[in-house]
Amino acid sequence: MCTLGVRLTSLLPVLLIVGVAFSTLSGHAQGLSELKSARELAHESDDWKAIALHLPDPATAPVQVLELQGDVLRARRFPEDALDYYNYAIQRGGDLERLLKKIGVAQLEMHNIVLARLYFAKAVKLRKNDAEAWNNLAAVEYLQRQYASAVHDYRRAVKLQGRSAVFHSNLGIAYFDEKDYESSGREIRTALRLNPKVFEDSNSSGVSAHVLTSDDRARFCYEMAKAYARTGDVEAMLHSLGLASEAGFDVLSEMAKDSVLTKYRRDPRVLLLVRNAKAIRTSRSTIASDVGILPPLGESGR
Repeated sequence: MCTLGVRLTSLLPVLLIVGVAFSTLSGHAQGLSELKSARELAHESDDWKAIALHLPDPATAPVQVLELQGDVLRARRFPEDALDYYNYAIQRGGDLERLLKKIGVAQLEMHNIVLARLYFAKAVKLRKNDAEAWNNLAAVEYLQRQYASAVHDYRRAVKLQGRSAVFHSNLGIAYFDEKDYESSGREIRTALRLNPKVFEDSNSSGVSAHVLTSDDRARFCYEMAKAYARTGDVEAMLHSLGLASEAGFDVLSEMAKDSVLTKYRRDPRVLLLVRNAKAIRTSRSTIASDVGILPPLGESGR
């Protein structure tokens, strides 16, 4: 229940890894060669051979068919080929803004975050009232840790589509990384009101953006507990408080300062989870200490 992720509309689950840019022309050429080899290798699979038999002719197929084929190829994990068909659709007069968004998503799946941002930026320039495009642009900015820009563009998405729980949750998480906990809590509560399961869903629109430090994760779990308390979801609140406590957050002290959580401060369930969390931390510390004093392998018999 206490998770952190950025939702990028229509994105399949993928671990986004920011690669190190090639610094020389030869290195760049080598990268392109490796990419081509990977594509050729993928084309040797039985899956590709079955798909290749039914690929539409780019010169004669309707635009809608070309775009749909790009969607199918992306879903089947052939993003380079999907890009080809999205571009075929553009050449045949397809919806440029929608296709640019799909190209941006495909670039993300290929770990090309900078290129993805360029395509999403083009999309919002073409259609400034597209909430999905603003959300996707903000998601890339968030992945690049440009949190102020992400907040700005998530706010644009929320303004255009205020009933989207995903957009509000994204904005809340971006505010969290800006250390604006009050605004973060407000957006998280709105997201939970619109969709109580928004932070639990692990569907095709979710992607983990980055790993929090232990301190940040503890704080985020506590903020989630506050949000759940305000929506009346006591079970989820207790779960998040437990995670925060296990991570070392002093939940009892913080609860005393909060107008909503303070009434749960002496709740037997809260006191129990705090005791359990302390026992878990002590156990982990003992294990770590024991491992630290073990002799290296091969020395125990000396």
